[in-house]
Order: sequence, then C-alpha cells, then structure tokens
Amino acid sequence: MELEAVAAAFERTPRLVKLLRYLGEKYFASETEQLTEYNVAIHVFERNPSMFIASEDAIARVETHRLRKKLKAYYETEGREHSIQITIPLGSYSPVFSQHGAKAKPVSVPEAKAQENDTTEENPSFTEESKGSGQLSTKLPPAGAHAEKTRGRRPRLYSAIAVVILILAAGIFAWVQWRQPHLITSNPQDLSGAGAVSGAPKGGMAAQPQLRMILGYFGPPQRDSAGEAWQPDQFHSGGWSTPQPSSYIARTSDPFLFRYGRFGDFDYKIPLKPGAYELHLYAVSSAPSPQSEDDQIKTVFRIDINGQTVLDSFDPLSDAMGINIADERVVRGVSPATDGILHIHVSTIIGTPLLNAIAILPGLPNTQLPVRLVMQNAPWTDHIGQIWHPDTYFLGGRRLSHNLPDAWATDAGLYSSERYGHFSYAIPVDPRDRYTVVLHFAELFFGVPGSNLSGPGQRIFRVLCNGSTLLDNFDIAREAGSAHPLTKVFNHIKPTAQGKLNLTFEPIKNYATVSAIEVLDESN
Repeated sequence: MELEAVAAAFERTPRLVKLLRYLGEKYFASETEQLTEYNVAIHVFERNPSMFIASEDAIARVETHRLRKKLKAYYETEGREHSIQITIPLGSYSPVFSQHGAKAKPVSVPEAKAQENDTTEENPSFTEESKGSGQLSTKLPPAGAHAEKTRGRRPRLYSAIAVVILILAAGIFAWVQWRQPHLITSNPQDLSGAGAVSGAPKGGMAAQPQLRMILGYFGPPQRDSAGEAWQPDQFHSGGWSTPQPSSYIARTSDPFLFRYGRFGDFDYKIPLKPGAYELHLYAVSSAPSPQSEDDQIKTVFRIDINGQTVLDSFDPLSDAMGINIADERVVRGVSPATDGILHIHVSTIIGTPLLNAIAILPGLPNTQLPVRLVMQNAPWTDHIGQIWHPDTYFLGGRRLSHNLPDAWATDAGLYSSERYGHFSYAIPVDPRDRYTVVLHFAELFFGVPGSNLSGPGQRIFRVLCNGSTLLDNFDIAREAGSAHPLTKVFNHIKPTAQGKLNLTFEPIKNYATVSAIEVLDESN
C-alpha cells in the first residue's frame, strides 16, 4: 500500500506521518470535503476547537506545505519507481493518487483502493493481523504464494477488508456523533431528516430552487428564527474554512450564521434553474478588539458573479461600522450562466477575504423582494398571506410584548410587540434602487385604559433615515390617539453606497418606539 510505504519512509517525522494518514483516511472514505484547515488543525495537531483561529495559527498550512515538499523529494529519489505516487495540490488538503509514467493520470478512489489492496508482491496487502487494529499492514506474502493460493486466500482477504471497512465506518460515525453537538454554539433547532449535499456540483445534480448555506460548516442543516433551513457548506473550491471566535454578534437574530466562514480566494459553482434570483451575502469582522484604530486588520475584497463584478472593494468592517456587527449585502436580479451554474468568485484586494453565509432566493429581474419586519421573536402572517420576519438588523433598544384582542384592529398581531428605547436598524437593500419605507406604530403605554398618564405629550421622538429626518417631534398619541394603529409612509428613499437603509429612532421625551417596518422596492 503506497500510503503505508510512504509513512514508513517518513517515520523520522511523526507529525507528517500523522497528517498523511489523516488525509489518506478521509480520501479513502470519500470525505475529502472534510479536509479543511480547521479539521486538520483540530484532529491532527490537537488544537483547541474553541480557541483555534486560522488567521493567528497557521499550523495546518505550514505542516501541509512541509508534507508537500517532502513527498516531492521522496518521489524524486527512493520512491521514483513507485507505480502509484501521492501529491497534495497547492491550495488543497486533499491528496491525489496518480499513476506514475509517461501517461500518468489521477487514480479514482475505487481504483486506488483496488490497487492499494492488490495482493501481489509489489503491493502490500491487508492481513489477518490488521483486523483487530484497523491498520493497514505492510507485510508481504511469500514469493509465489499468490499464484498458488489465490482461491484459498481470496475469501479470507475479502472478509478482512470487510472487517476493516466496518471498523473505519464505526470510527467515522462515532467521530461525527461526537462533533455534531459542538458545531453550533448557539444551538439552533436541528432539522430532523433533512439531507445535505457536500462538495462541488456533480453530474446530473438537480438545480436548486433556493439555497441557504453556512460557509465553512459541515454539520446537519439548521433552522433560523424565521424557520428557514440553512444547509452546510457545498459547491465550493479554494480557500479554507474555520469556526469564528464565539462572541456576541450585533444586528442579527441568527448569530449562528456567523460562527463559521470561508477564507481566502475561493469559488462557488451553484446549479440553478433558469430565472432571476436574489443573492444575500453575510459577513462579520470578528477580530479581537484592537487597542487603537491603527490596530484594525483591514480586509477588502471583490465579488464577481458569472465573470461580472457586483461588489468592488467590499469591506465588511467598514460597512457594518465595527467589529462583531453582522453585515448583509443584497444583489437582486442574479441569474445562472448559460451552463446552468451560478459562478461566484471571491478575490483578495487587501487582507484575507471572509464570507460567513450565502442565501440564494427566487426573485424578480429588476426588483428586490419586500422586506417586512415585525418586532417579535417569531415570524407572523397577515390577513392577506404576507409573511413578516422576526425582529432583526437592530442595534439598541428593548422588545416589549402586549396582549391585544384580535378585534382591536385588522392585523392586530402586527402591533402586539414593539422595540422601544434609543435604537437603530440597518436594513440591507440593493443600492441601485429607490425604496418606500412604511413604519407601523401604536401607543400602548401612555393614555391607554388603566393608565394614570395622559397620552398626548408623554412620548415624543424623531426618526431619521441615512441622516435625513423622516419624523420630528413625533407624538403617536397626539396624531392617532392611544391604543390606535398609525402608519407612516415615506417614498423615494435612497440607500447608502453600502446598500443600507439606516433607520435611527431618537427619544426626545421618554422612549422612541416602532412595531413593524416594511421596505418596498419602487423599481417595478
């Protein structure tokens, strides 16, 4: 077996032997999608899963580079006559088994297994001693024994192989069972029975109707606060993945989307049915807090879709205006290329690019889908079937719930919770369009039955959007009375260059408040 022959030759470098065996095990188990920088660091070099940060600890990259060079030197000297040779391509942790010779070609996993398990003198075999240990043996059969005892040994050989495969499968299953509880620290609801596809797109794979992915994550699918399913990372090539430091992430009700990520220059090739889609890109800068502004690590990168640049000089830290603040960018009107694939390419300008999640939703050619937020912790559906998503994108303030009778108003549930205090929302939109913003209010504290306080004049505040005042000296009770819904509509709102509608609610007397927010694209 070539893997064991190389391991024996490298016995004086046990760290590289351990790395080589791990890469080989994943290759033969058809689990090369698990060969990531994070997994190598944790499972080969025993880094602490909760403390490992790829940008600060390059152990996996350094040791893989050493192994790559040592393999090259080995096959240029004592291993130059081996019929199967192992390489590790640049930018990858997945080994390649190739036939040596003028017409050398990569060997598939089944071919490699067949050649590795051949019982001729030139190829070490599985032996009876390997059953208990689960290790591959390099013991050779006596000269001429294979020709004389083929019929007698094949059944035992197959049995040994079957036992070893079962042992390996049991070990892999046990490892997966141990890993899964540790994968998402926020412990979102698991999707029982949901399937996932790993790796690059395969021939015959059905196109996706929609897709939500947590990049760099390889556990079971997860549900967000709106009940939507998020799949593990797939369809990728290049870059590397690693968990992010566990910390509070602002402006999101789904922090688990930002616990993992894909770093570096990388590509996604996602099969899609023809049509228009809306692309959502999620990123967070979660480096340790700097001592000064000069200590901040600047990261700027470019995102191309089907060869066209859609985000140039993307800087998540600047866009979000701080560390550990979720940033979401929206690109509407995205379509697959003529090959039925959506090609996403991320390339470095400064620093190391990082994306945490991607969502691809069925959309409209020239119009962004509506954004509807209700200040509750669960989705809500109004009387015409429109879905309002749970409270998110906020910074500051508190949420308060009320018991309102259904007869109080049409869609009374829209006003059953509020965010109050001094707070803001950064709602992501496509920066090419103009938007209508609809704000829903109700005064449910001052002047309501049972209150000793009058309504008008007790709560006064202002609302701004991207620095422009939408409402000033705003008094809900004075305009609509207490315990009555009030809607304010604002047209032709221009987003920031970073694709945000930044709504700020500033108290003048007592707290500001809002019950629901609606954003409608005016492009249709």
